[in-house]
Amino acid sequence: MERETILETRHLKKSFFVGRGREIVVLEDINFKVYSGSFVAILGQSGAGKSTLLRILARLVEPTEGEVLYRGKPLKEADAKIAVVFQSFALFPWFTVLENVKVGLVKSGLSKDEIHKRALQAIDLVGLDGFEDAYPRELSGGMRQRVGIARALVVEPEVLLMDEPFSALDVLTADNLRNDLIDLWRDGKLPAKAIVLVTHNIEEAVSMASRAVVLSHNPGRIRAEISIQLPYPRDRTSRDFKFILDKIYTVITKPAEEVPFLLEAGRYQFIPHAKVGAIAGLVELVHDKGGRVDVYALSSELSMEVDDIFPLIEAAVFLNFGEIREGDFILTDKGKLWAEAGALEKKEIFRDAALENIQLIKQIVQVLATMSKHRVSEDFFMDILKNHFTPEEAWNQLETAIDWGRYAELFAYDYDAGELYLEEPEGRD
Repeated sequence: MERETILETRHLKKSFFVGRGREIVVLEDINFKVYSGSFVAILGQSGAGKSTLLRILARLVEPTEGEVLYRGKPLKEADAKIAVVFQSFALFPWFTVLENVKVGLVKSGLSKDEIHKRALQAIDLVGLDGFEDAYPRELSGGMRQRVGIARALVVEPEVLLMDEPFSALDVLTADNLRNDLIDLWRDGKLPAKAIVLVTHNIEEAVSMASRAVVLSHNPGRIRAEISIQLPYPRDRTSRDFKFILDKIYTVITKPAEEVPFLLEAGRYQFIPHAKVGAIAGLVELVHDKGGRVDVYALSSELSMEVDDIFPLIEAAVFLNFGEIREGDFILTDKGKLWAEAGALEKKEIFRDAALENIQLIKQIVQVLATMSKHRVSEDFFMDILKNHFTPEEAWNQLETAIDWGRYAELFAYDYDAGELYLEEPEGRD
């Protein structure tokens, strides 16, 4: 039986133009479908364009190229019933719970009595019955997010879009709200026929969704679509649950196969935002554990979020200190050597790895070597990087390269002058 398609993206691209007409591509060639009865989780590291994609689906942002279809018609022309729940609660502090929920129906054309009735039903559905006259300041974070969900549900949407809805909550509150939402979804009490959840939390995705769409970054492309056909409620300790976790971890952390360390011609390699000390700490920890660890288990053990641990793992992979295989992070011989080395030898090993594998560091050293004074303003490199990244990301890339290059003693950095330079070798006239 053919599944009913509610939303579909075709060759979606989103880019932004910065100074002098430079184009920064955030999303490229995004093609996927949202079927009736499906719960889709969109995953990916920071910078993958997850939230941008969700906003395009919600008609809050226009794509640069391609289109979004709602029931086979262009979304901008269709009378779509799509609602959004954001990470921030976005409640009006001067409105009560009931008034905040009614906001969702302001332009509905319904009578006041019908709006009141539907708002009360939505409040009851999310478990806030009795708090209709409370103000946001009287509510906990979890309760405020329930108001946000009720405001989205009151319009009786066919598609519910959720952008990191639990990330601002404490662990127990978030888990409770996830479970309540899944119970409503399983029992058919939600008006929505499909849910699309943006999250950086892989365990959250596997515990809730029926399908995971994994995006690469810089730019965001669909790297994989993974089916999650596990019965509810899901046992997070089960073998099947851990297998899917490992599979997604592997996909997210695996560098592009076609060019292991560099992006395609014309694009800069994206350096993970990771300090050398943190990378060293990870490599040494894994070495102490025998040289191989389950990424999910390590993340849980260290109580680290995906966006915290992935840059460390990815950086180690870029430097050829480790590799990802079947959800495990495994040290290479070079990684083991680095973990066992003394302070000075560590610098030498890192220096060789950075020059061999990191494009920006190699270019910085080459440029400095050709300059008569062996000094270059950071603006020189920023102008180059801004052709490939947003201004903020361009600085993040340069800052990381400076951290790695200084540690390896490949070059130095004058903070006050904003210049990178080669230090004079000892004993040189």
